[in-house]
Amino acid sequence: MMNNSWDGVLDSEYQKDYFKKLINYIDNEYLNETIYPSKENLFNAFNFTDYNNVKVVILGQDPYHGEGEAMGLSFSVPNDIKRPPSLRNIFKELESDLGIIREENDLTKWAKEGVLLLNAILTVKKDTPLYHKDKGWEVFTDNVIRLLNDYERPLVFILWGNYARSKKSLITNPKHFVIESAHPSPLSASRGFFGSKPFSKTNEFLEKNNMKGIDW
Repeated sequence: MMNNSWDGVLDSEYQKDYFKKLINYIDNEYLNETIYPSKENLFNAFNFTDYNNVKVVILGQDPYHGEGEAMGLSFSVPNDIKRPPSLRNIFKELESDLGIIREENDLTKWAKEGVLLLNAILTVKKDTPLYHKDKGWEVFTDNVIRLLNDYERPLVFILWGNYARSKKSLITNPKHFVIESAHPSPLSASRGFFGSKPFSKTNEFLEKNNMKGIDW
């Protein structure tokens, strides 16, 4: 399904009844509704960040629900789409933290650096946030997090906002580093997201563990 090492890791997941039912349901949704991201972009987080290359996990909740926004990577939108408020605040913090000014909205380069940009729910109906909540995606992505918790190398998990932070209970391996803060949404960014320095903290941890930092 992913055409990389994720397939070997997730093969037993693909065989489970819940996953087969989920995929059948989502296939029907694509036939009958306007669903984002497009079907070919659905598993981009896994396609762009091979299992063997994961260094960092940035967890989102569900995809953007506006036309042309979702691209299968949490928080990322194509370069020709208006920058969403949360992504704008992420880039503000990046500039404050590391002095980096991002011109591109598309975070594919982060994904290829080893940043798994994972939404807990991988699809959404147009203009209807959380439409696919409790359909089975969360079971799948929770199990992905559990697999990553058992990862042989230390990883960084970045949890922004209450929903992402609720997944902290799945990260029990003491070798990993969890960075958590308020969500970058304008509703909460000033309550602990700004000034949290997640990008420099991530690279400091990676470098301390003899890995190359992320080129943010």
